[in-house]
Amino acid sequence: MSVRVVGEVVLLEGECPVEEAEALLEALLANPGAPVDWSGCDDLHTAVFQVLMAARPALRGSPRDPFLRRWAAPALAGRRGS
Repeated sequence: MSVRVVGEVVLLEGECPVEEAEALLEALLANPGAPVDWSGCDDLHTAVFQVLMAARPALRGSPRDPFLRRWAAPALAGRRGS
């Protein structure tokens, strides 16, 4: 499983396939205000990205994948507080 809750932080690790979108949403709903640490993320399905876009959690770290760092991270940063 690539979505885990450790303490008060939601972790995204390794490849995050479409099946993890629901797990991420459930983790965020069960832990309101929890930051998401995606520094261990190697790949992210667009459904998982959409959950992040909709929920707008605080993000910690930078994903390992260069594509995510270049395109997804700025898009998510631009959504905070909107």
